[in-house]
Amino acid sequence: MPRRTKIVATLGPATDPPAMMDAMIAAGVDVVRLNCSHDTHERHRERVALVRERAAAAGQEISILLDLQGPKIRIGRFKDGPIDLALGDAFAIDTACPLTEGDRTRVGTTYTTLADDVYPDDTLLLDDGAIELWVESVSSGRIDCKVVAGGKLSNNKGINKKGGGLSAPALTDKDEADIRLAAELGADYLAVSFVRNAADVQLARELFQAAGGRGGIVAKIERAESLNAVDEIIQAADVIMVARGDLGVEIGDAKLPAVQKHLISRARSLNTVVITATQMMQSMIDNPIPTRAEVFDVANAVLDGTDAVMLSAESSIGKDPAKVVEALDRICSEAERHVTRSGHRIDTVFGRVDEAIAMATMYTANHLGVKAIAALTETGSTVKWMSRISSGIPILAMARNAETRRKVRIFRGVYPVSFELASKDVNELNMEVVEELLRRGTVRNGDLVIITKGDRSGVGGQTNIMKIMRVGEHKTLVRD
Repeated sequence: MPRRTKIVATLGPATDPPAMMDAMIAAGVDVVRLNCSHDTHERHRERVALVRERAAAAGQEISILLDLQGPKIRIGRFKDGPIDLALGDAFAIDTACPLTEGDRTRVGTTYTTLADDVYPDDTLLLDDGAIELWVESVSSGRIDCKVVAGGKLSNNKGINKKGGGLSAPALTDKDEADIRLAAELGADYLAVSFVRNAADVQLARELFQAAGGRGGIVAKIERAESLNAVDEIIQAADVIMVARGDLGVEIGDAKLPAVQKHLISRARSLNTVVITATQMMQSMIDNPIPTRAEVFDVANAVLDGTDAVMLSAESSIGKDPAKVVEALDRICSEAERHVTRSGHRIDTVFGRVDEAIAMATMYTANHLGVKAIAALTETGSTVKWMSRISSGIPILAMARNAETRRKVRIFRGVYPVSFELASKDVNELNMEVVEELLRRGTVRNGDLVIITKGDRSGVGGQTNIMKIMRVGEHKTLVRD
């Protein structure tokens, strides 16, 4: 059984050799991520060209996800190098301090209106929560704090406010330039960092489409306040990402597991794709095998129903990105053996014919012993709805459009197939589909398969037929 959970790998120096890219594709990577927090536009262009060249050589469809940096809320630099902060020390974040002139008592910040969002008794977290500061007073752009949890503090570390509440907009001038790059590169997905609400998602979509982009929008859930608008964000986006780094800092690590489970559940209930990200296999940056805790972490996300798991530094700067993909493939595949069927939307009234066909297909397939589902699709919507239902049955998205094939690559349990209709005759078309399944080794004689399609070929949103066929008998069909 092919792996159903998809693997997203961030590109970086470690993935640049063509041989490494070949190894990652062979190991099973489904989506590659370009991180706009690093590297130049030209470097991103080179990496996209490499991915497409090597994927074509391997006969694969690999999706491209471009991840925006978002607002940089960081401290400045220290003029004499890193400092050590001890419990009880006084330390200030001062918007009047030049960005290169930090010292043992204060440091500047890239977020010049930080003091407007901070009040006495707030807690500020630096360097992903490693340094904790209690705010004593705020005056004239200067935030005077007492160190609650100390340690070494170096240049340009991130700033979070415990509980959220920093008002920086989700999109910056740099993000808008990177959105235009995403459109130029034909990115299949655009990830928006530090989303606060549905309006942030809609603005990114409008800018992307205005630049000529045709891909989907990924809303990264990493702000505490976004949890107050989860459903509206999920419904506005095509995909959400559980970005556990900044989110964990803002809400506290103890709350993160329950929040992750809730986000995965809500995304699936609302027919949106979900990626689980951040430190999935962090130890494999340097080590050849994951820790047992990492194995459990990945497996739990799979059991909860995540569509994809994502690698960051593990692939971009790790010692052996292909080995990390192999480990993820192994863990996901084993976890999937224990996924139970779901009763998702069993009592729901459907709003569209193609949605009803998708749900009826999965209900039938799960209860009839069907071995494969072949969905002739223009936009990928039908197979996305199908992928919300837990099952071990492969869903083949048979699409003539390469953009659609790359789009569906991230959907759990969906496998893109390049398929051109050679006949308009309904029986001949059914035969062509079954023969393609046989050629791929997906089914064999005697197996039941379901084919979904529309009366009007080549038109999106027109799926209105579910056909059950037994392999081997498909050649004996007569015209209706």
